[in-house]
Amino acid sequence: MLRRQFLGGVSLAAIAPLAMPRLARAQNAATLRFVPFVDLSLLDPVATTATPTRNHAFLVFDTLYGLDASFQPQPQMVQGHVVEDDGKLWKLTLRDGLKFHDGTAVTARDCVASIRRWAVRDTYGQVLMGVTDELSAPDDKTIQFRLKKAFPLLPAALAKPSPSMCAMMPERLAKTDPLKAVPELVGSGPFRWVPADYMSGARAAYARFDGYVPRADGTVGGTAGPKVAHFERVEWLTMPDASAAASALRAGEVDWLETPSPDLASLLKRDRNLRVEVTDRQGLTPLFRFNCIQPPFDNVALRRAVLGAVDQSEFMQSYSSDPETWHVKLGMFCPGTPLANDAGFDRLFGKTDIARAKAEVVASGYKGEKVAFLLPMDHPISAPLSQVAIDLFQRIGLNVEAQAMDTGTLYARRNSREPVEKGGWSIFPSMVAGLNLLDPGVHIWTRGNGAAGWFGWPTSPEAERLREAWFYESDPAKQQALGTQIQVQAWQDATIIPTGQIFQPMAWRRDIDGMVDGFVKFWNVRRV
Repeated sequence: MLRRQFLGGVSLAAIAPLAMPRLARAQNAATLRFVPFVDLSLLDPVATTATPTRNHAFLVFDTLYGLDASFQPQPQMVQGHVVEDDGKLWKLTLRDGLKFHDGTAVTARDCVASIRRWAVRDTYGQVLMGVTDELSAPDDKTIQFRLKKAFPLLPAALAKPSPSMCAMMPERLAKTDPLKAVPELVGSGPFRWVPADYMSGARAAYARFDGYVPRADGTVGGTAGPKVAHFERVEWLTMPDASAAASALRAGEVDWLETPSPDLASLLKRDRNLRVEVTDRQGLTPLFRFNCIQPPFDNVALRRAVLGAVDQSEFMQSYSSDPETWHVKLGMFCPGTPLANDAGFDRLFGKTDIARAKAEVVASGYKGEKVAFLLPMDHPISAPLSQVAIDLFQRIGLNVEAQAMDTGTLYARRNSREPVEKGGWSIFPSMVAGLNLLDPGVHIWTRGNGAAGWFGWPTSPEAERLREAWFYESDPAKQQALGTQIQVQAWQDATIIPTGQIFQPMAWRRDIDGMVDGFVKFWNVRRV
């Protein structure tokens, strides 16, 4: 039974008794109490790409560039830059007054070390360092890139917030092995980490950094512009019981819920003391990933047949009956962003023609091999969407075996490259933030880099060629044209099934104002 069906007839009054033991009412106007969607368990933004870690990291750390509301890089920690030698020499100058939370000044040496550590793990960073002959700090204020060839997307690489941000930290911490977590969290962002108050599974806390100097110019939007910390303290309170969290919000015991489920959101909207709105229009994209190296989906013709049978609206209706909370006709790039296009939609994602799909499955050469479908029963979104996929696969003639497990087991199982009969897998669901579908620099699901790629390991030389061409193209119109070609190639390679775009609302008390659109950010938020 879907959660929204279970709670469909529940009243606001009825959820109050389900609350956890009462929290102290938020009487301290200088403290903001926030309930994240899931617990913050990983703290180093370089060592993981987890979304809660990204959100937490933007309190503690700052970046050299920010991405504005139009997805364009803007100076953040840098005052500006100059480009010389036909685009092969970049000199970035740090702003005055930048300090780390330990009281030391931010220097170019710190930034160079931070960039190097980030680039080991980040795919965009790997491209940047691959074209860099020398990265140095000629003096305390100057970061210098000497490139092998012009790379116009250098600021964009340093500005991107997802999957991992290029967080600036002191050199002594930035020298930590990128495969290991830093021993302490010291950044230069608007809030500082309070380690004594951290308890995994329960609580995290941040204190306003009085030494932070916001930019004096720029427009607030995305991760760019002046960042002003109005609260003295921000507390993250983990509350796994969604009903209890909703009740705490109504009672004023917390100020802000990151993502109430659609059923609870509709109930919270009736409370005149609350606001329930979608602030992140990039949303989330649920998708399914094929195993491209093992039968039966090593057969690209079969993958294309399955992709062509998908009606995205069927999947989205299993998430919510409210069409305002989702969008279909979704391609490879996030709608509303510069590279979004509709190439290939004339054949994809309309109403399923079962007879045609069955014929295409047979024509692909499929012989009834088992499809091992990894089904995470504990995931509130992936589980119902997977049930829709399993039903569709069976209707078009695939021999599906649903293998139920929890999400943690799925994460471990998807590492296997073995055949299905030896514990391998055929397909699994995943959730992708819209910002991770922004462009080829962050979009790992259009890649064809084989064994070096993401789970599923497809090989597509043409996909890699187009991606490489995009990195070195400075003309926006030509970048858009390459984006269209990349999408067309992705439909040909058929390595994923995008099932739509989900818009998850946030809920907060009406005395909280100043929210910055997009994912959760805590600067400029204030109590009124």
